[in-house]
Amino acid sequence: MIDSDSNRKSPAAKTSVRMIKVPEDRGGQRLDNFLLGQLKGAPRSLVYKLVRSGQVRVNGGRAKAERKLEGGDEVRIPPVNLSEAGDKTPPPDAFLARMEQAIVFEDARLLVINKPSGVASHGGSGISHGAIETMRVLRPQGNLELVHRLDRDTSGLLVMAKKRSALSELQALMREDHGGIQKRYLTLLAGRMPDGVMTVDAPLHVGLRQGGERHVQVNPIGKPSVSHFKVLERRGGHSYCEVRIETGRTHQIRVHAQHIGHAVAGDDKYGDPDVNKRLREQIGLKRLFLHAASLEFALDGGNTPYVLNAPLAEELVQALDRLG
Repeated sequence: MIDSDSNRKSPAAKTSVRMIKVPEDRGGQRLDNFLLGQLKGAPRSLVYKLVRSGQVRVNGGRAKAERKLEGGDEVRIPPVNLSEAGDKTPPPDAFLARMEQAIVFEDARLLVINKPSGVASHGGSGISHGAIETMRVLRPQGNLELVHRLDRDTSGLLVMAKKRSALSELQALMREDHGGIQKRYLTLLAGRMPDGVMTVDAPLHVGLRQGGERHVQVNPIGKPSVSHFKVLERRGGHSYCEVRIETGRTHQIRVHAQHIGHAVAGDDKYGDPDVNKRLREQIGLKRLFLHAASLEFALDGGNTPYVLNAPLAEELVQALDRLG
């Protein structure tokens, strides 16, 4: 039973200034992620505001949110209004249960979920309950950190680290553009792709549109980006494909697919509105057809292999079946 009295807000309380020495095992962690761990429940927007305004100091000096901390660094954490930082409503029970069921692998170092489409990797502007915040509620004794991110509308494997050593090793593997981590996606592309493997080697540049929305384009000034598309089946004039990516750029598969004239089905940002409308009416596809299906990597310097798989979301299986 919920005691209604316990839900009443206590008067706003402010913390005092804290000087925190960075533990050795936190060396290499970004300042923003370190602060989120120290200010439990604080919205990311508040953390960035504190950093931008210079209220957060590292070894007495101003620092940027993306600064990599070193063991022994001294971080000044300013007074924070606890009601502002910590009074967010907890995730609903039904959502907690759904996310618990989404766990596909867990050991002493990693927790991996099959993230549903529509769930953000982390909370932010207008998003109360991201995947990482929700899993921290489900694993309150842990110290979960996101290893990487998935677009909100993409479903599939999302890896979280329980230990700093695993986080550091995995992020180092992520930076190895050619083979540190084998990433395989499943997608439905509009139209008939040619047979065989089509490799797209096209640099991607992240720009901002009015209102701050990210928009990615193929642009020579962008970062190197390589995707390999392979047709698995033809369905209803469209192409069900496997995609392996050598790099992990923002919106990479979606923009590369658009670039070759076969946009991802259901993509409202980079796709074909007419194709999306037809697929919505014909097969009930109401989401982006992009799924992070498998990840392969090895920890402990290559001695401990991991092969992670996430089954295709049921609504995508049904959409494929209806295509015939």
